[in-house]
Amino acid sequence: MVIEPLIQQAYDAFNKRDIDAALLLMTPNVDWPNGWEGGYVHGQDEVRAYWTRQWNEIDPLVDPLSIIQQPDGRIKVLVHQTVKDKQGKLLSDGHAYHIYTIENGLIKTMEIEKGDEQ
Repeated sequence: MVIEPLIQQAYDAFNKRDIDAALLLMTPNVDWPNGWEGGYVHGQDEVRAYWTRQWNEIDPLVDPLSIIQQPDGRIKVLVHQTVKDKQGKLLSDGHAYHIYTIENGLIKTMEIEKGDEQ
């Protein structure tokens, strides 16, 4: 399975605010971290609602820097993320790891592992 295009498409869709394109890359019962409010959301409808709330309040941009397949089969992605408020003021700028489980060519779960943040 070629993972890099799937992961890159997911970040491209997120950064373009194209929820429909991003959800096509996820299983219907996806588990997704709510990095903004805390906890997890479950299923595509909850991901859609979460991102809609988030993008109404803040402007995150997440770029993958490296994609590494882990021994357990999960995919670990080092990302650079910046978050601005709706007026353009920088709220955070740093790195994190996003860890994905892929099932049948789709994203089944994502976890966030903290990196540096300013």
